[in-house]
Amino acid sequence: MTSTIAPPLRGALLRFRVLAYVVGVGLVILVFVGLPLNRLADQPMVSAVVGPLHGFLYLVYLAFALDLARRARWSIKGTLLVFLAGTVPFMSFVADRVVTRRTNAGERL
Repeated sequence: MTSTIAPPLRGALLRFRVLAYVVGVGLVILVFVGLPLNRLADQPMVSAVVGPLHGFLYLVYLAFALDLARRARWSIKGTLLVFLAGTVPFMSFVADRVVTRRTNAGERL
């Protein structure tokens, strides 16, 4: 299936989708592996490595989401909801699906 969206918007969507996936996986590892290991087994290594990395990647996620929001002319509410999706486990995957569907359909968020 070929996409009908403009190339600049397609590139911004691809960047957003990659970071949404990476941030989602990082947050799941941090919450469901790193934090239990740190609190229950006194093994802070996973949290010490994944925590700062996730924080940095979340900032990149915000930048890519803002770029896509500007190009696709999202509402402020939609933009803020996508921003918050990167802070709740598994929500960035949901945001990715919604954003991709709406962007490909030419709908605003």
